[in-house]
Amino acid sequence: MATINFRIKGTKNPTNIYIRLRHKNIDCEVSTGIVINKNDWSTAKKKAKSSSSLDYTKINNSLDSLKTHILNAFNEDLSNGQLINRIWLKESINNSFGIANEDSNDYKRFMTDFVKLFIEQSKTRKNRNGTPLSKDTIKHYKSTLNKIINYEIHKNIRLKISDINLSFHRNFIDYLEIEDALNFNTIGGYIDDIKLFCNRADKNGIKTNPEFKLPEFYTPHNETFDIYLTEAEINEIYSQDFSENDRLDNTRDWLIIGLWTGLRISDFLKLDKTNIDKDFFEIRTKKTDYPVIIPIHNQVQQILNKRDGNFPRKISDQKFNEYVKEVCLESGINQIVEGAKKVKIKHKGKYIFRKIRGEYPKNELVSGHTCRRSFATNHYGKVDTMTIMRVTGHKTEHEFLKYIKITPKEYAIKMRDFWKKSNY
Repeated sequence: MATINFRIKGTKNPTNIYIRLRHKNIDCEVSTGIVINKNDWSTAKKKAKSSSSLDYTKINNSLDSLKTHILNAFNEDLSNGQLINRIWLKESINNSFGIANEDSNDYKRFMTDFVKLFIEQSKTRKNRNGTPLSKDTIKHYKSTLNKIINYEIHKNIRLKISDINLSFHRNFIDYLEIEDALNFNTIGGYIDDIKLFCNRADKNGIKTNPEFKLPEFYTPHNETFDIYLTEAEINEIYSQDFSENDRLDNTRDWLIIGLWTGLRISDFLKLDKTNIDKDFFEIRTKKTDYPVIIPIHNQVQQILNKRDGNFPRKISDQKFNEYVKEVCLESGINQIVEGAKKVKIKHKGKYIFRKIRGEYPKNELVSGHTCRRSFATNHYGKVDTMTIMRVTGHKTEHEFLKYIKITPKEYAIKMRDFWKKSNY
């Protein structure tokens, strides 16, 4: 739990009251801007002494209010991945006291100030269809801001918006790859956000560097090696008897529902009776707030019938992703395949989790994301693409095709079988 204490230091009168924040490996201290004479301060009680010559009540109330504000801001920002350091602490103090930035136009010059304003405005910004931006989108903006702040600290610089050029692009990618051990797909997400920020600044008439529009200011990416479950594997999982293991039986039933709806894990695990309209599921997706209608597959209907019309017991995303690997293992889905999974690695003296490409048992690569990929892949080429997209909620064919995981060998086999069938 975070702790906050106040103290004074130095020999001069009056002297500043400092605030110190500590939590695990976080330890930072800055001046509150409140001054007091040394003789009016209680070191033991960490507050102003009762004194006829001092409005000690006002000072102590200010410190109490500041402490409450800092703790509330700390809990919210820490959970959102915000970097907590001296800069954060000083800004939180200014926010508590309602102190404006020294230059109210800093957002027109400095990258971090612009991004902070951009994020604040994003809380009320709408998508083209009139829906608000998702919390995950805003959370990613905040993550990008934290990476920029960390980069500034690493380089001991303060980036201007006009500094976002090809040189920054190269150095920032190198920093994220070397210092944070991030892969190119993750780095690409941060670069995309930075280009978005620059485009918005440019449209608002703020001076930017035109190099951010050049093709060389590219979005890094790796080829993904995500797996999918074939129809034969799905049938094997569906047929597996888990009657003596309620935990796996419950997880298997959710897996089948996910595999035959094409929904994201955040959506299919939230399905309930209110989403059923005769032979269809109707749901507004969480990420895009997009309405989709999905026919209820026979295997899914059998699961509902088995449970007297009820859905499986609710389960968290984390538990589903943990248990589903065991479900697949018990179903014999454990052949060695190429893929990528998060593994624990040692980087710069500490252990972190990063997605590493390699060869693994297939069950270890299955997660909630596998459901959506499997649905798209198993129907591709059998049902017209627009129909599949209407069910999955994809708005563009380009985005949809990212989910198709058929390998070159599988395409070749499909062509061979077509030739044989057609007597070519």
